Amino acid sequence: MAGVAVTADHLIAEFDKALRTIFAAAPTTRDVPGKDHAESPLSAGERSHVAALMRVNHAGEICAQALYQGQALICRDTGIRRALARAAHEETEHLAWTERRIRELGGRKSLLNPLWYLGALSMGIAAGKFGDRWNLGFLAETERQVEAHLDRHLADLPAQDAKSRAIVRRMKDDETAHAATAVRLGARELPVAAKAAMRLASRAMTRTAYYL
Repeated sequence: MAGVAVTADHLIAEFDKALRTIFAAAPTTRDVPGKDHAESPLSAGERSHVAALMRVNHAGEICAQALYQGQALICRDTGIRRALARAAHEETEHLAWTERRIRELGGRKSLLNPLWYLGALSMGIAAGKFGDRWNLGFLAETERQVEAHLDRHLADLPAQDAKSRAIVRRMKDDETAHAATAVRLGARELPVAAKAAMRLASRAMTRTAYYL
């Protein structure tokens, strides 16, 4: 199957997408989960902790956008590129939801978002080089690991913080669906060593983004 032709206009559009992802406010067409819940009473420590967790989630969504962008740039199959675009759109909404929640909590986004973006973009391009089925396998495993990460956040968030919990639950549902789509499209199962390396990289990012 023929590769994707990359034109100057295409590269400019992709660069514009990167700048918007990192620096602009993300749009959302779906209602923000938990928007109708009243703000729960949180101590100063709880508020700071939840804001940091949401910063981690926002940084993860920055990575997701870059990952999808890199994979789509290399992807050879038009149908798979469309599926990647649909998933990326939902990840954009996750960016909007987490950014809004960070703002409500008086927190800030990660100072290292440009670095997270460049790293994930490189990983997405590298994954795409191995062919579409391995590309999808990388995507499916990424989404499974994100789903597990969000489960841990649900366990860690204050029980009374219904607004944050609603956002994380909806994000988790979307990640589950993205992994299922990748499998349906023919994702290959990654080697155990590759999965372990991905977990290590994810752990380093989440621990750093919690503080920075």
